[in-house]
Amino acid sequence: MERTEISTLGEFGLIKHLTDKFKIINTSTIKGVGDDAAVLDYKDKQVLVTTDLLLEGIHFDLVYTPLKHLGYKAAVVNFSDIYAMNGQPKQITVSIGVSKRFSVEDLTVIYDGIKLACEHYGVDLVGGDTSASLTGLAISITCIGEGEKDKIVYRNGAKNNDLICVSGDLGSAYMGLQLLEREKIVFSANSETQPDFEGKDYILQRQLKPEARKDIVKLLAEKGVVPTAMMDVSDGLSSELMHICSQSNTGCRIYEDKIPINYQAAVMAEELNMSIVTAALNGGEDYELLFTASLEDYDKIITMEGVGIIGHMTKPELGLHLVGREGEEIQIQAQGWNSLK
Repeated sequence: MERTEISTLGEFGLIKHLTDKFKIINTSTIKGVGDDAAVLDYKDKQVLVTTDLLLEGIHFDLVYTPLKHLGYKAAVVNFSDIYAMNGQPKQITVSIGVSKRFSVEDLTVIYDGIKLACEHYGVDLVGGDTSASLTGLAISITCIGEGEKDKIVYRNGAKNNDLICVSGDLGSAYMGLQLLEREKIVFSANSETQPDFEGKDYILQRQLKPEARKDIVKLLAEKGVVPTAMMDVSDGLSSELMHICSQSNTGCRIYEDKIPINYQAAVMAEELNMSIVTAALNGGEDYELLFTASLEDYDKIITMEGVGIIGHMTKPELGLHLVGREGEEIQIQAQGWNSLK
C-alpha cells in the first residue's frame, strides 16, 4: 500500500485532503470546514453539545481495531449522547493527534469511517484540528445537536413507579471485547494461528462497529412517548441506573430475567466461564438507550419493537436492587467502565 508522510501535506493541506469529500446536508450548517469557525443557525431549537476523547491503549487497541471501524465508532458514540437527550445530532468537529507511524493513507481510512457515519446519521463535519502526538493516536470529537425545548430529556426526571426500559440487548459489546482480547493473546503466542471468530459476528460488530439508536428516538416520537429520564448505556447498565437514581432522587428494582441478552453473547460468556448477567450489568459500550417512562405510557411502550421493560423506579429509601431469578435481592453497585481507575 502506498504510504504518504503527513509532513508532505502540512496541516492545512492534510485537513483539506481529509475533509474535501464531506458534503453539507443540514440547513442549520451555514458554514462548515474552511474558515476560522463554523457558523450554525438553530432558530427556535435548543442546542445540544457533547464531546468524547478516545485514546489509543485506553479506549481502543489497534491490534484488532480496523481504522475505518475506529472512525465510525468515534463518531457514533457522540451521536448516541445526543439521542440520549431525545435530540438529533447535526454537526461534528473532529480533532486528531497522530504519531509518525501513521501515514496520510491511514488517516484517510479513519476519515472514511467518520464520513460513513455522517452519511448514515445525517450529520455534517464542520471543523476540527490536527496535531502531532508522541503517545500514539488520539481522536476527540465534539457533536452538536438540536432538540425541542419541551422534549429534551435529562437524567433527573424519573419518578417513583416509573417504568425502566432499555432498547436492544446488553453485554454483547463486552463479550465481543473479551473474544478479541482472547484471540490477541493466542496470536501473540503464535503468529501462525488464525483467529477463531466463527459464529461470533454479532458480538464483534457490537464492539467494533456499534450503532446509535436513532430508530428508538424516532419510535418514541411516533408513539408520543417523552421519557422522564434517559441515558445511553456506555459505561454499563448498573452505572447508568445509579446516575439516573442519584440525579432523580429515586431507588430502583430491575429483574434479572427481564434483562435482554443476545444468544451469541450468552454462548461466549459460557465459553469463557463468565456470567452474562454481570457482563450486561457492567460491561458497557452497548450504546443502547436506557430510559424511564410514566406508567401511563405502558400500553404504548409494550408495542415498541426493540424495547423491553426491565423494572421500575422506587422511593429513594428502598435503594437500588436487582431481583434474581429465585426472588433474591442484590444491591446494584457501579462496576462499569472507568478509564481513570
